[in-house]
Amino acid sequence: MKKSSIEKTLLSPKSDFVFKLIFGDRRNIDILTAFLQAVLDLPADEYEKLEIVDPHVNRETKDDKLGVLDVKIHTKSGKVIDVEIQVEEMSLLRERIVYYAAKMVTEQIGKGDNYDTVKRVISVVITDFVWVADNADYHNRYKLYDARTQSTFTDLLEIHTLELPKLPLKDDRSAAWDWLQFLRTNDKENLTMLAQTSPMLGKAVGVLMELSADERTRLLYESREKARMDNAVRMRDAINKGLTLGKTEGRAEGRAEGRAEGKAEGKAEGKAEGKAEGKMEGIIEVAKRMLSLGLKLEVVANATGLPADEIKKL
Repeated sequence: MKKSSIEKTLLSPKSDFVFKLIFGDRRNIDILTAFLQAVLDLPADEYEKLEIVDPHVNRETKDDKLGVLDVKIHTKSGKVIDVEIQVEEMSLLRERIVYYAAKMVTEQIGKGDNYDTVKRVISVVITDFVWVADNADYHNRYKLYDARTQSTFTDLLEIHTLELPKLPLKDDRSAAWDWLQFLRTNDKENLTMLAQTSPMLGKAVGVLMELSADERTRLLYESREKARMDNAVRMRDAINKGLTLGKTEGRAEGRAEGRAEGKAEGKAEGKAEGKAEGKMEGIIEVAKRMLSLGLKLEVVANATGLPADEIKKL
């Protein structure tokens, strides 16, 4: 691996590109194992034979959404673990996570298989923003259970949320805190201190420094980051243009319909109804245009305020 000066700024392990190079590389399976042991409460023997598998969620039909997970793992007994990191906030993220988890359940069952072949699916979602606003815990664990009786229905689906902004500044004396601090910081002094807490964290810090010193990796990283930021700018521009267009068209159509209806039913009432209907039609037109540009359903819903079910009908 060609190296340049380590004095260069370290790459961010929060980048999905760097995250996969550290935790999704089969040569670093021991690093992944240590991270999972710090986050999940699974029997020790489950980690004896971890397998990093194809991160794509299979499609059953051509119309199915194709999901791509950051790191997908099978444990010794066949449990399926999905680990992914999300840097930017996005609407409908909860729905997407549930959809991917459900797909990882259904893809286990082939034609003629029994339901007893289904293995537990665990999603670990790391976010660089506050996602769960109703409590201050940085690690939340969700299962299917009755909130009133505290009775668990099944553990076949489990979702863990790890929110980096909620991480306390001082070590809470947990291995999970150390690993999330590793993801959150790219300060060399802090990383050096973290490297001394455990052999696997030390190895992870070493891998990060190697990647940061490799020119080819840096170029790929910078290219990916530029593409991500450019895409975010394009999406914001499309949303702003769409909202402006919707307001303009809505006002114009509202005035036109308001004048027409006002002649028959009264000028004041006609204008009010015309503006409301015209604005809605304008918003619907904007939604159609945004969909034609290839923008995702959740982006269109967030920009226009239309329910996802209504947008699907378009």
